[in-house]
Amino acid sequence: MSDTKDMHSKDTATTPPRSLRELYVAFTMLALQGFGGVLPVARHELIERRRWLSMDEFTDILARCQALPGPNIVNVGVCVGARWFGARGSLVALAGLLSVPFVLILALCYLYASFGQAPAVSAALRGVAAVAAGLIIGTALRMTASKRLRTWRALFGIGAFVAVVFLRYSVVPVLLIAAGLSLAASWLLRRGGRAA
Repeated sequence: MSDTKDMHSKDTATTPPRSLRELYVAFTMLALQGFGGVLPVARHELIERRRWLSMDEFTDILARCQALPGPNIVNVGVCVGARWFGARGSLVALAGLLSVPFVLILALCYLYASFGQAPAVSAALRGVAAVAAGLIIGTALRMTASKRLRTWRALFGIGAFVAVVFLRYSVVPVLLIAAGLSLAASWLLRRGGRAA
């Protein structure tokens, strides 16, 4: 039994980045790898390769970041940077995510303006979009392994998903209602003395 606990604690042990430079390089590489969606690459890089976060920590950070305006990966970068180095870490992670890709985007915009109507370019862009969708679906499936998604709280997320995707309600009201209901449910359960 203790061996199982030791193995589990080794799997979830996290180590901080060694420096702000390492943080910058890691988020720059994330930005350069994520064509059409960085989250699948970020999950692998931050949890499995660098071990800066556990799966539960990544799930928590991502859940909070999805409720904030702006791209999810930028919000995740700011949170991860702040976790290890405070405000400096947030700025460095943000710079890593945006600096080199910004220059590349300017160059790609120029090329697209010149060659975007070519059939080969259009076909390539459709292929990239399909790959990005597959990566996002794969990340969602891998995140279901998190213990946080196997509690009663997941019902609020499932309900919000159904309301937005299938019932076509607007995201903002659904998010506000789901967040309010989940907070109220947690408060009532804690007030009742039961484990939330």
